[in-house]
Amino acid sequence: MELDAALRRLSEVRQAILVTLKRDGRPQSSNIVAAVGSDGVVRISITADRAKYHNLRRDPRATLHVNRADFWAYAVVEGTAELSPVAADPADGTVDELVELYRSLSGEHPDWSEYRAAMVRDRRLVVRLQPERAYGMWPDEQH
Repeated sequence: MELDAALRRLSEVRQAILVTLKRDGRPQSSNIVAAVGSDGVVRISITADRAKYHNLRRDPRATLHVNRADFWAYAVVEGTAELSPVAADPADGTVDELVELYRSLSGEHPDWSEYRAAMVRDRRLVVRLQPERAYGMWPDEQH
């Protein structure tokens, strides 16, 4: 599967499993929602208190696994993750990026001031996954 095709599938489905590497080398998986930007970078919102954050700080290699709803197709995107700073102020660049990520996934929020405050309170940040390769099987016909 070509990288462009896998990213197209991810942008259609949005839900994926993020796989990072634990300190002992075993995989750690998390259900996430992702957005593929016009720049080809995959963005994910996470909190700084979760295993995936600590894993990616130690080893930025990551994998996203996307399934079709009927389970008979999948796409895998591998790449290197870059972490934004943890949100520290409702007006900082990280929160601005989180606002754009939210808009790309869900549209407008009913209260942006509350959303911005929550991003700081939750210690959120953005994972920017630079896709490097893909594989999978995603036939056009549904079973």
